Amino acid sequence: MNDNFDRAPGAGRTRNLPADPGFVGGTGDADSKTTLFNQREPLRQPRTSPPFAENNVSSTTDMVAGGRRFAGFFLFFLFVCFHISTVIFVQDPTCYDDGERYYGEATLADMVTDFLGHLSSSPGSFESDVDYITAVLNDWVTTEELLKELVELIYTQSTAIPNFSYTGARLCNYLSHHLTISPPNGNFRQLLLQRCRKEYEQRDVAVGGDTDTQKKFHSFVLFLGELYLHLEIKSGKGPPKRADILLTGLKDLMNSLFSNPVDANLICAVKLLKLTGSVLDDAWKESGKPHMEELIQRIETILLDATCSRDVRQMLLKLVELRSSDWGRVRAAAAASNATPENDPNYFMNEPTFYTEDGTPFTAADPEYAEKYQEILDRQDYFHDIYGENGNEV
Repeated sequence: MNDNFDRAPGAGRTRNLPADPGFVGGTGDADSKTTLFNQREPLRQPRTSPPFAENNVSSTTDMVAGGRRFAGFFLFFLFVCFHISTVIFVQDPTCYDDGERYYGEATLADMVTDFLGHLSSSPGSFESDVDYITAVLNDWVTTEELLKELVELIYTQSTAIPNFSYTGARLCNYLSHHLTISPPNGNFRQLLLQRCRKEYEQRDVAVGGDTDTQKKFHSFVLFLGELYLHLEIKSGKGPPKRADILLTGLKDLMNSLFSNPVDANLICAVKLLKLTGSVLDDAWKESGKPHMEELIQRIETILLDATCSRDVRQMLLKLVELRSSDWGRVRAAAAASNATPENDPNYFMNEPTFYTEDGTPFTAADPEYAEKYQEILDRQDYFHDIYGENGNEV
């Protein structure tokens, strides 16, 4: 009994043990350990491992068969892909690869969109890139239809992106002078003005439309203001001039905006006048037309009667103040040879200061300057030659 229980847990539970125990901690030699190990029943192999020698032949055969099946499926997959690509290529011949990585023929819209996107993101590169852009467009735009498409693309970009209206107006001016195509129905500038006229004719409806309609119309108004500032019309005599037709159009557009004095329309009118007010004012004064005074009077009437918001009212007041200060311009002083107290406010600025007998200061601006200065001359001889004619002291 003691022999049966005086042992370590699990001892004696091995399967098919030999009569001579002693593998663990025993005193037997290495041969006995090897014999003991080999006499054990082999353990069951994991499912993921290959079977022992008796199954090696069949497993190898199965692997070869599986590899053949996979290869056949792969070849079939390649055949299907090739067939599909061939069908697509035949049905759509524009999708091709001629070795130069072209996958489709580029269009004028794609090219112009890339150009305009580049100028929109890098407006500072206009001067360096506009020659190249114009050269490419001269190669592409060879028909009247393509010229109309070009005008529409540039107009859409210039009115859809507010920050691009300035660059778009500069581009329009440059293309109007450097595009070589000139169809019978109109060149680039004429087609552009025709496109602007379509929006201009809808002004009375647009100012009272919904939010999207007003927003689109306001973008057009600001682009037309930039176009008036930058579009030059060259003539055989004299320097280039601005388009007078745009001058008339801007006046009508502002009248339409003030006719429906909601906040959005008033903000657009303020932006337009800040942009072009000084130029419009000078042009109307030169032609003797009181259009700017009429616009300022309408603004003052709106300030009294319209129910606009406080911020918009403040914007209108600032605009009236800006116009009263000549649009913030500082006039250059008259030349020294032509300066008079009437045309040069700084006429007396650098004049010396004199003092009367009782110490009262006066300058040339003093009405009694001549009398006071003569008294000084009579009282003290400023030109007395104390050294004599030849510099010798008398």
